[in-house]
Amino acid sequence: MSSRLSSLFVALLLLAGSCASVSRQAAPVEQGRAIAASIVVAEQPLLRFGVIADCQYCALERAGNRHYAKSVGKLRACVEQFNGLDLDFVVHLGDFIDRDWESFDAVGPIYDQLTAPHHHVLGNHDFSVPDARKAQVPARMGLESRYYTFDHGTFRFVVIDGNDLSFHAHPEGSPEWRRSATYYKASGTDSPKWNGALGLEQMEWLDRTLEQADEAGQRAFVLCHFPVFPANVHNLWNAAQVLRVLESHDSFVAYLNGHNHAGNLGERAGRPYVTFHGMVDTETSAFAVVSLFEDRMEVAGFGRQPDHQLALRPGPGRR
Repeated sequence: MSSRLSSLFVALLLLAGSCASVSRQAAPVEQGRAIAASIVVAEQPLLRFGVIADCQYCALERAGNRHYAKSVGKLRACVEQFNGLDLDFVVHLGDFIDRDWESFDAVGPIYDQLTAPHHHVLGNHDFSVPDARKAQVPARMGLESRYYTFDHGTFRFVVIDGNDLSFHAHPEGSPEWRRSATYYKASGTDSPKWNGALGLEQMEWLDRTLEQADEAGQRAFVLCHFPVFPANVHNLWNAAQVLRVLESHDSFVAYLNGHNHAGNLGERAGRPYVTFHGMVDTETSAFAVVSLFEDRMEVAGFGRQPDHQLALRPGPGRR
């Protein structure tokens, strides 16, 4: 049996009697090591990865429930925790900063201390920088493309950019900004302007990417900053259209996102839609370790992030 320390956290879910879809408040971060040290689990996941959402740092002490400056310490503790586990990768689901270009200098080096490969998803607040800097944000976060894929064995991870059409990701008055304004008005959506949408080119790319996963017999996880389900004020402007593309593919098995700091959970057509809690809120942190098994996905939460055990579809050609 493998000695991966990270597999020990799965027992928190099993001992709680989790079945098809269960949620509970996780143990505080500081208790994690003590609990893990006393548990041995036989079953080994196919893949395990870390998830952070909405670190949202800036050099402001606090505004309401958001403790912006404390995100430095929270992220550092999270990275230390993740580095003590055997993870295949880590992903941050957007809003790495809250505002100001200089904020990247505070949290970027901490995130880069992760020993596992680590990825970014673009959030709306990541573009809360001067207009002259907006186009530089993806490169500043280490991204060669605003939307992309990466594979782990039979799993494909599809990262999409919900800021494609957006009032915040493009300089005001630019062609991209005007195109977004035209789309927003024509769509008649009641989704707030601080959300965004996938443009036509990216929608076609998403469709082709999932079709390739269909043909390859892969199971695809779609990662975005913005939710698309359940219905919520935080959802993409064109959530309904994105859902139609996603659910037209057998390879699509789950959708993971941030943006709604309170978290959320839904199931539609046999696929889980998981909104992870925002790290920035309250003095207690929030992050998770996700373990993938043949028939399920287990979310082991830290701090304010609840645990979940969710069924996974078998994927194309496996029924």
